[in-house]
This record gives sequence, C-alpha cells and structure tokens, in this order.
Amino acid sequence: MTTADNPTPDNSRALDGLTVLDLSRVLSGPYCTMMLADMGARVIKVERPGKGDDTRGWGPPFQKGESAYFLSINRNKESVTLDLKHPEGRRVLDALIARADVLV
Repeated sequence: MTTADNPTPDNSRALDGLTVLDLSRVLSGPYCTMMLADMGARVIKVERPGKGDDTRGWGPPFQKGESAYFLSINRNKESVTLDLKHPEGRRVLDALIARADVLV
C-alpha cells in the first residue's frame, strides 16, 4: 500500500535488487555509493588488505576507534578486503564484477 509518507509499496526502496560494486576511495565515490545504498541498492565496498579505506583514520571524532566520517559515508554497505595484486584476489573481483549491476 502506498501513502504520502511511503510512496513505494511494502516499504521497498527505489533501488532494491540492484547490486553496486564500490572500488572508490575518498569523498565523491563513497558519497555516491552511500546514496545508492540509502535508496536500497546492495553496495559491496572493496578495501585493501591490512589497511582498509584511508578514511578509517580520519578524525577526530572517532566512534569506538573508527572515524565518524568513515562510519557515516559507508553506512548500509557491505565490505570485503581483496588483494588485487594477487591472482586469487583478482578472480574474486572478476566474479563480483560479473554479478554487479553497477561498478563505481
């Protein structure tokens, strides 16, 4: 049922069912994929092994050791670490790309 407060039926969101693979770093790319996730897309963020996203260390402020910026810009996202210099990491990346609807 739709209402003025909820224009989509059954609490679905505009991008439900869409998969986004996020290879971006710092500001515009993560902000873009945050908005896609907020609209219902499944966003899979790829981070570097051992270091992760640079913005994990941006602060203060911090929340339980994580940068508040990192936590806010990566809300509603899944995360995976891949070593893209290693053949297995590249195989996993290729499989993720094959399943994704959008690559950022």
